[in-house]
Amino acid sequence: MDTAGDGNSAYGHKAFKRSKSHFADRVTADARDGWPVEAGRYRLVVSRACPWASRAVISRRLLGLEDALSMGIADPIQDDRSWRFTLDPEGRDPVLGIRYLSEAYDKRESDYPGGVSVPALVDVPSGKLVTNDYQQLTLDLATEWTALHREGAPDLYPRALRDEIDTVMADVYEDVNNGVYRAGFAADQEEYEEACAGVFRRLDLLTPRLARQRYLVGDTITEADIRLFTTLVRFDAVYHGHFKCNRWKLTENEVLWAYVRDLYQTPGFGDTVDFDHIKRHYYQVHSGINPTGIVPLGPDLSGWLTPHHRAELGGRPFGDGTPPGPPPAAEQVPARGRP
Repeated sequence: MDTAGDGNSAYGHKAFKRSKSHFADRVTADARDGWPVEAGRYRLVVSRACPWASRAVISRRLLGLEDALSMGIADPIQDDRSWRFTLDPEGRDPVLGIRYLSEAYDKRESDYPGGVSVPALVDVPSGKLVTNDYQQLTLDLATEWTALHREGAPDLYPRALRDEIDTVMADVYEDVNNGVYRAGFAADQEEYEEACAGVFRRLDLLTPRLARQRYLVGDTITEADIRLFTTLVRFDAVYHGHFKCNRWKLTENEVLWAYVRDLYQTPGFGDTVDFDHIKRHYYQVHSGINPTGIVPLGPDLSGWLTPHHRAELGGRPFGDGTPPGPPPAAEQVPARGRP
């Protein structure tokens, strides 16, 4: 997710267009871009508020990369210099020693386009940003970092299903992941209505698919589920009201509500979600569409822990693998961010 500094007040007043990731280097097993997979070499900087960063947080948990890839969590509230580490002692990331993520960007390149975004993978020895390519990062964690995966890690991007996964993810990205932003940041009625209609059209198409099968592709959790989950888990909390995607609430769609609860209750998903960070970021940072900065009290979160009965559809969440263990103590979501 980009931060625009003074541009936060411009949301909703100019046409929205998501910028491409400017830094697209890859960390791979063969170090083709000069960045080898290496335990302890990199730090993943995220915001728990950001759906794009949350993909990487979930993937890292499911694959058991916590010891190999450390993680820094930015404050959900930004200032004009971008994502900041004010949650850490003395306002500095304890590994990188920086106050703002922009410092890692500046070490890599000056006058870069596209702003400062998370997730960001930073090279610890040099302090330089390696990549902010959120689309490729999680695919590489699943396929290039296999030597560092935990025993029993699931295959989140199985080779035999990649074409179908890619097709599903492309549709979900265009209409849902990015569609809610195009609706929320629309500058005129026509732009909003087109984007909002696209969101619900895609959700309506996904509903019968998920009524028949537990997961989006195949009978196990894949990258496609991670990408849909990070939007759905935020839907009623911020997209329904703040972004005006309000044809219906997720809780009113029996199939999708059960699907997202199933994932939320799966180790590696819900234990990464901080509803407090999510709500405060969207409602306090996007001053162009919520100038008062008031954060709503709702919605009621207790439903996230209710039975979903999705196991009746079959499926094996982790395939031949096993669920991840509990998150490290330092990475547990505070009580105020959980149901």
